[in-house]
Amino acid sequence: MERNPPAGRIAENIMHFARLLRSAGIPVGSGKVLDAIKALEILGIGSQEDLYWALFSQFVSKNNQRELFDQAFYIFWRNPHIMERMMGMMLPTIRLDEEHLKEMSKRLSEAVASQKENVNKEEGSENIEFDASFTFSNDEVLQEKDFEDMSSQEIDAAKLAIKKLRLPISKIKTRRYVTNKSGKLVDMRSTLRASLRSPCSIPLSFKARKQRHPPLVILCDISGSMDQYSRMFLHFMHAVTNDRDRVHCFVFGTRLTNISRYLKYKDIDLALDKSSDAVKDWAGGTRIGLCLKQFNNSWSRRVLSQGAVCIIVTDGLDRDEADGLEKEMDRLSKSARQLIWLNPLLRFDGFEPKAKGIKTMLPFVDDFKTAHNLNGLLDLSKVLSRPTKDRHVYSGLLNG
Repeated sequence: MERNPPAGRIAENIMHFARLLRSAGIPVGSGKVLDAIKALEILGIGSQEDLYWALFSQFVSKNNQRELFDQAFYIFWRNPHIMERMMGMMLPTIRLDEEHLKEMSKRLSEAVASQKENVNKEEGSENIEFDASFTFSNDEVLQEKDFEDMSSQEIDAAKLAIKKLRLPISKIKTRRYVTNKSGKLVDMRSTLRASLRSPCSIPLSFKARKQRHPPLVILCDISGSMDQYSRMFLHFMHAVTNDRDRVHCFVFGTRLTNISRYLKYKDIDLALDKSSDAVKDWAGGTRIGLCLKQFNNSWSRRVLSQGAVCIIVTDGLDRDEADGLEKEMDRLSKSARQLIWLNPLLRFDGFEPKAKGIKTMLPFVDDFKTAHNLNGLLDLSKVLSRPTKDRHVYSGLLNG
């Protein structure tokens, strides 16, 4: 049976819908818009479900984009009043009931606001006013704001700040020696070489142990409960990787993935795209014990050498009920010179380690810090710049 091609302003509406998605952070190019129009010509619009799946098939390429797409589709197409006001452009202001405002993400609301402002500019209207119900206050200090609560503009500012962040990891002594006038050991090779040039006297040369930054290993949880935080930490890992050598980055959910080589690209967009393509379990469950076992068996001896510092970023919520986690944490703790745990759950006042995974991991870490905002990353810099604490300093939390 031949389908009816879309008529009226549907093509124009699809174009504006694509602009909204692009402003909200979903990459939608002109090619996808043309493909979406062609899909509707083939499929026809028999119902809202047909429209949804036709647009979904063209505009959504990653699992983490679906929630944002669903919200945008509801506001743009399913609500007839919003559709009239946004797509028909018949009214100068946008007003949503309180229930819809609560459900809508900040990125989407800002995108809608941006789209409406662009429409007003294109029409050249001087008397149209925009309803401020879609805007958010920027009075809070960026460093103290939770990544999860940030607007798209604040996230961009935070990413820029993370890009400039430098970790002052204290240097450690290696087994190699270098010539050093203030050294306490005599450098026999340099001394004998110098004596050949002046046989009447033997000037002594001294040496000291060479110092360099230790390797840095980052294990970042990318499960569903860590989605927003792990995205920010990918920017952090990219900045650190391009700032110093011997940085090894891994992400884990239900499996472990090494993304170190992808983060070496200078272009952050290219680096994140490559990393995203390599990760198959983004925003899924968490199997911390299994992933740490994979790391300990396959990577530990390669990257945790010469006094390496290990940072693990996770909320400690394990789907496997901490199966095998104690053994793997013990091995990881003994392999690293310093083990730091960054947990966004520490942002809550009165946090208590009640989850089994958290209870299992705590006794093996040297530092237990929050990771929900920029201040958390600044605190990490302070932790890395001071001497290592004694092991098991957080065991007391389990008895408190």
